[in-house]
Amino acid sequence: MNPRFIQISELELLTPVSFNHALIVLANLDSDLARVLETLGTPPLWKREAGFPTLVQIILEQQVSLAAAKAVFNRLLEIVKPLTPENFLQFDDEQFRLIGFSRQKSLYCRGLANAIVSNQLDLTKLPTMDENAIRTQLKRIKGIGDWTVDIYLLMALQHRDAFPKGDLGLLIAAQQVKGLATRPTPVQLEAIAQNWRPWRAVAARILWHYYLNNHGKAVTVYQ
Repeated sequence: MNPRFIQISELELLTPVSFNHALIVLANLDSDLARVLETLGTPPLWKREAGFPTLVQIILEQQVSLAAAKAVFNRLLEIVKPLTPENFLQFDDEQFRLIGFSRQKSLYCRGLANAIVSNQLDLTKLPTMDENAIRTQLKRIKGIGDWTVDIYLLMALQHRDAFPKGDLGLLIAAQQVKGLATRPTPVQLEAIAQNWRPWRAVAARILWHYYLNNHGKAVTVYQ
């Protein structure tokens, strides 16, 4: 069997039970994360439904506040009913501009929709593929890079070790939680996060939990 297309083990995915277990493991591994949990309590699991709408929403979240992206996404849901690739392609860029899409994001989402409609991308197969294969499949689409893939892996596919090292909210939170003199680079944050394997997706939720409680609505960054 091709190892790139094996069913992901249940043990590699987050469930409410494994999430709670991971919180205990991380608190024992890292006193800084333990302090966040003690102060703020358990973070949300933050799960999204896998599929085209979630990928569109993540693209909208690139380089803008979550609140701004959510407002545009909600307006999109009002005009494209239901939000499928086929229905999305029935609307033109001017209609999307009027609800808040940039020209670039219209291009990216249109490219994603076309790839699905033309069978170049089958999102239903992603849960049966390993992370590298998923990354390769999604990054073929213009406008989808590592950050977008990581967020999809973490929130939609619930991979337990997905880690969007280029996320601005995580970088800011890590600096403050760890008491660092300067904000870490994505490479430096990735090095810090090695200690959190194989539960980096849970560590990310703890850091976001801290960020949202101290800085309001998170700003995400596309790397």
